[in-house]
Amino acid sequence: MMRIGVLASGRGSNFQSIIDGIKEGDIDGEIVVLISDKADAHALERAKQNGIPTEVVHPKEFENREKMDERIIEILKSRNVDLVVLAGYMRILTHGLIEAFRQRMINIHPALLPSFPGLDGQVQAFEHGVKVSGCTVHFVDEGTDTGPIIEQTCVRIDDCKNAHEVAEKILPLEHQTMRKVVANLSKGKYIVEGRKVRYEKL
Repeated sequence: MMRIGVLASGRGSNFQSIIDGIKEGDIDGEIVVLISDKADAHALERAKQNGIPTEVVHPKEFENREKMDERIIEILKSRNVDLVVLAGYMRILTHGLIEAFRQRMINIHPALLPSFPGLDGQVQAFEHGVKVSGCTVHFVDEGTDTGPIIEQTCVRIDDCKNAHEVAEKILPLEHQTMRKVVANLSKGKYIVEGRKVRYEKL
C-alpha cells in the first residue's frame, strides 16, 4: 500500500479527490500526513474529518526557505512517505525538498502545460483567447511547472465569459486527473525518459 503525503495551502479540493479515491477503492494507498503552511487552510479541516494526521509548518517560524523545507522533509521521511502530492501548495520549493523526493513528487496545474505556467493559469488562458484549456499533472522539478508531464485533460473554454467560468470548468477535471494519476501510481509506476513519461503497470 502506497504511503502518501500531501502539501496544501487552501481549500484542499484535490486533496479530497485523493481521499475519495482511497475510500472508493481506486487508490491502493493511505494518506499518512497532510502538511500545510497556513493554520487556517480548509484542507486541515478535511484531514481532521477523515482522521488524517496533520502538521502546520508556518514560514514565519523559520529563518529561511531551506530551514522550512528541511522540516517538511523530516516530517515526510518520518512517515515513510512514498509519494508527495502538491494539492494547491502555494510556495516555491527548495532544491533540497525536490531532490529528496525526485520523481516521487507530483503537482497539478490548471492549464495545459507548457502553456500558461505559474500563477493564475486559468486567467492567462482566458486572456490569451485559447479555445481549449485544461489541467496538467507533472513531476516536480526546480522550474516553475516545468517537470515532465504525466497526464493532461482538456476542455473547450471558448464559451466562457470570464476567467472564473474557466476555473469552474477546469476544477472537476483537476479532481479526475489527480485521482487517476495517484491511482496509477498506487498500482504501477511512471517512467521518465527525457521529457516523456510512460506508465508501467505492476
